[in-house]
Amino acid sequence: MRWIALGVCVTQIPLLDLTRQYQTIAAEVERAVLDVMASGRYIGGDRVAQFERQFAQYVGTNECVSCNSGTDALYLTLKALDIGEGDEVIAPPFTFFATVETISAVGATPVFVDIDPKTFNLDTSAVDAAIGARTKAILPVHLFGRPLDMTALSDLAASRNLAIVEDCAQATGASWQGRQVGSFGRAGCFSFFPTKNLGAFGDGGAVTTDDPEFARRVRALKEHGATQRYVHEEVGVNSRLDAVQAAVLQVKLKYLDEWNEARRDVARRYGELLTPIPHIELPPETTDGVSVWNQYTIRVRPPLDRDRVRQNLQALGVSTMVYYPLPLHHQPVYRQLGYSVGAFPHAERACQEVLSLPMFPELTLEQQQEIVYRLKSAIDP
Repeated sequence: MRWIALGVCVTQIPLLDLTRQYQTIAAEVERAVLDVMASGRYIGGDRVAQFERQFAQYVGTNECVSCNSGTDALYLTLKALDIGEGDEVIAPPFTFFATVETISAVGATPVFVDIDPKTFNLDTSAVDAAIGARTKAILPVHLFGRPLDMTALSDLAASRNLAIVEDCAQATGASWQGRQVGSFGRAGCFSFFPTKNLGAFGDGGAVTTDDPEFARRVRALKEHGATQRYVHEEVGVNSRLDAVQAAVLQVKLKYLDEWNEARRDVARRYGELLTPIPHIELPPETTDGVSVWNQYTIRVRPPLDRDRVRQNLQALGVSTMVYYPLPLHHQPVYRQLGYSVGAFPHAERACQEVLSLPMFPELTLEQQQEIVYRLKSAIDP
């Protein structure tokens, strides 16, 4: 596509291009999907069971329970932990709404803790002060593909007898001190939404755990609370990963490490290209862990205006995104929690300054050079 902007003919650069990835694996994916079609088994079956075993092995856990979405993975996990009315769960205010929506969905109350201004992840040093008599769990998010410091958080949770539920929606394949995210807590919750590092061709999710009894409970809850057909031990939901999506994910899982390494190459190139630009703050290198860069998110610092820079970039043919423009404690639905403006200054400031640049494994050096050139033009048009 060609784009006319400011009197100049330029090529549009998308935030994400899923078609390029598909072209590299099209024949393999199509064979797998057609096999499912021919089998007549579209819900459950061998494909789903195989993928669950393969994904558990990849993450490094004993169990994996697939489900309909990353949101359902969180909901089912909290439900299986018997978290409900009167309970509190600690979470960051700077993340996608589903993280805390699921806390509310089981009847519990989210308690927010501010983020680390450098990593955008939960500030683990501030968690202990937020723990109260009603706290039942901590729900950290490995945001933008960057692993949280799970050593410190695991030690704290163990000392206070709290469950950790890892939100790994943006971090499939990330690791902390050589161990995959999703293997530290009582459970890891993954999303296979198409834009994720391991994305299906629709919605999908999974819960990973080392506890077979916990996995059994999650599996029952996602099947209407039934452990055998027509025998329902509790009220559950319908949250199944279909066989077509499992087949797609089986193929893509084989390439995930390769794609994640390509994302790291893209991130390294961004670091080299963006360093000289004033008032642009880059995400720091991950220490003791490996990021998978679901997003590459910079800060646009004053005196620059983030929204103006983004508008100029769009006019110049570069797609960007703001993840996220409003912190969760300022969402209308959570006003009753009573958090005031300034309660979590790092999260609030991030919402005003963050800007995610195009990021996908197939992004070329030439495209990145063009993105940076246009970013300079957007800053000083």
